[in-house]
Amino acid sequence: MLALLGPGQGAQSPGFLTPWLTSYDVRPRFDKLSEAAGFDLCQAGTDPAYDVVDTAVAQPLLVAAGVVTAELLGELAPEVVLVGHSVGELTAAAVSGAMSADDAVRIAARRGAAMKRACASADGGMTAVLGGDDAEVKQAIETAGCIAANVNGAGQVVAAGPRDALERLAASPPAGARLRPLAVAGAFHTRWMAAAAAELTSAVEVVDVGTQHRGVVSNLDGAMITSGSLLKQRLVTQLTAPVRFDLCLQTLRGLGVTALVELAPGGVLAGIARRELPGVDIVALRSPDDVAAARALVAAQHPAGEHLDTDWRVVVAPARGTFHPVTEIDLTDDGRLGVVTNRSGDIAVTTGSSTLVVEWLASDGDPVAAGQPLARVHA
Repeated sequence: MLALLGPGQGAQSPGFLTPWLTSYDVRPRFDKLSEAAGFDLCQAGTDPAYDVVDTAVAQPLLVAAGVVTAELLGELAPEVVLVGHSVGELTAAAVSGAMSADDAVRIAARRGAAMKRACASADGGMTAVLGGDDAEVKQAIETAGCIAANVNGAGQVVAAGPRDALERLAASPPAGARLRPLAVAGAFHTRWMAAAAAELTSAVEVVDVGTQHRGVVSNLDGAMITSGSLLKQRLVTQLTAPVRFDLCLQTLRGLGVTALVELAPGGVLAGIARRELPGVDIVALRSPDDVAAARALVAAQHPAGEHLDTDWRVVVAPARGTFHPVTEIDLTDDGRLGVVTNRSGDIAVTTGSSTLVVEWLASDGDPVAAGQPLARVHA
């Protein structure tokens, strides 16, 4: 199984689009997406003097770059899984078929502008905490008055909060950890982005989404989403919630993913995935020189002439707990497959549509982890 990764803010660098525009005939594609972004993406991505750290610029630029480089990979099988980091989840939504590329870039532009305004009203930032004991790192972040806004795995946690709280964290860092302030405008993925989330809601509500699409593994909890309406909700919710990329990788491991391609500008997520998913073939699209290897990896997952069943999907556990499937029935009119029970109660397992269970991958009473495959289904 193949997964594609959409990088988030911070992956961009001044002029990173230049080699792509000179190696492939993609300028017309970027010109078209520039209409949705509201500014010239080619200029923003090639002019070394352009401020690509600016949130309002970076987000639509990243989504456009991810979408266009995904189009260079060739035909994608229906069972390809998409994972995006933060704004990269909009890239994932477009590549999954849930929404058009124009809509994804348009939403990214609204998202970036709204977050920029929210940052202006709250003086905050983000600091990467690298290494250290996991529990001690999270305790130090909480004690300082910050929030663990990104949990990326591989000893990488990003703290976010007001500047004075970040200063307290810097003054009392967790043992064995290195702190690296990030070049971002505010405390992303925290309650300080509430105003931006409200604005993003109106931007997402008017977008048409497919009722079904390739699976998108959600930043919220690592659940694989195949319902367009649910994906729209999560695109808004994740703006004020921590990015749990560690749970996304856990889901990919549970699904048996064997190959990963990180879309441009690649490198950061691929590095994390290499440490968390040993044995998985990984290609990062750092430059056009990487396209041939990525195409070969995609083709190896989808041999020529192989029959692709577009209705086949895997349903995964939405949370940790004990799984209880529906009893003595394989066809459910509402797509309900059962519940996962834990201390919080019963959490529904549903596909959001009429579903035929082809194969159960977990039995009644089995303990399951978030993202663990539960059933193979046909719509």
